[in-house]
Amino acid sequence: MEKGRCSVCVTGGAGYIASSLVKKLLGEGYIVHATLRNLNDSTKVQLLRSFCGAEERLKLFEANMYKPEQFEAAIQGCEFVFHVATPLLHTEGYKHTNRVDATVDAARSIATACIRSRTEFMDETCWTPLNFSTPYDNETLEVRTDHIQSNNRGFDFQMRKTALVNSLGDYTRAKTLAEKELLSFGSGNAGEMEVVTLPCGLVGGDGLVPYLSTTSAVFLAQLTNDELALNSLNFLQQLLAKIPVVHIEDVSNAHIFCMKEASMTGRFLCANGYVSTAEIASYYQQKYPELSIKKEHFECPKYETKWASNLLAEKGFQYQYDWQKVLDDCITCARKTKYGVFKDFHLI
Repeated sequence: MEKGRCSVCVTGGAGYIASSLVKKLLGEGYIVHATLRNLNDSTKVQLLRSFCGAEERLKLFEANMYKPEQFEAAIQGCEFVFHVATPLLHTEGYKHTNRVDATVDAARSIATACIRSRTEFMDETCWTPLNFSTPYDNETLEVRTDHIQSNNRGFDFQMRKTALVNSLGDYTRAKTLAEKELLSFGSGNAGEMEVVTLPCGLVGGDGLVPYLSTTSAVFLAQLTNDELALNSLNFLQQLLAKIPVVHIEDVSNAHIFCMKEASMTGRFLCANGYVSTAEIASYYQQKYPELSIKKEHFECPKYETKWASNLLAEKGFQYQYDWQKVLDDCITCARKTKYGVFKDFHLI
């Protein structure tokens, strides 16, 4: 895809993943068009303006997922678009009555704007459960998630009934339907636009934002015993048998790698480790004995999972961080931000 220095667009530019991506792109000399919901949010603006190269090559645009037409100005003149923004909560007062419709409509509008601008498109699908209808009848389970065509059940919403499905249902449905919509643009507009989607595992690590990310908080749930985070961790365990893990640096690098490939299209899983909740608890106990972990966290159902997810690596992408480093960096970030039980701990 990529030839020389050019302009690129990153939606939701001040988010956990997007801010890391913006910084890397600026560091490589790209002109970056980053969108924010509110340009009067000084905290987010200052974060992006603090990056090296921002003064010369960063342009900020105000754009709201509930007003998808606003993204067109940011996309104009760009050769690539990284669509990272997703509303976590529904916003009242717009034409959309729920965030699912808003997310899908925004994806459609952004893709259409890309075609008008002759722009390549990349979508980061972060923390979307990768197979909603995974059967748990067998002790051994094989899941293939790289290509939508290889697993049509990836868009089956007959999810297992868990306590968390209601609270996460809208978010996962929005992400999944938006990804399906975007992939249809790539297959239906041959020659006009290349579409790459990166369904990411649970993303962790010390980012650039001044808070602990929601996904990093999930990694620390067994230490903090935060109910929502703990339920989220267990939800992924029940749904996928093992939790796909990826470091935020690898996620950002994977986006840029896909952009630089001469020709790349389709769906690629971005994860570099598959662990159980019991393995996470055991690692924390061994590495951080000063932190307390309940006995129940060392127990979990024993499923053997085989993940066929090597397409990104087959393209030549190399992960830099293993799952242990992800956990370590989540601890570092929690101590730095004084999150939960870590408020009394000092950086080491």
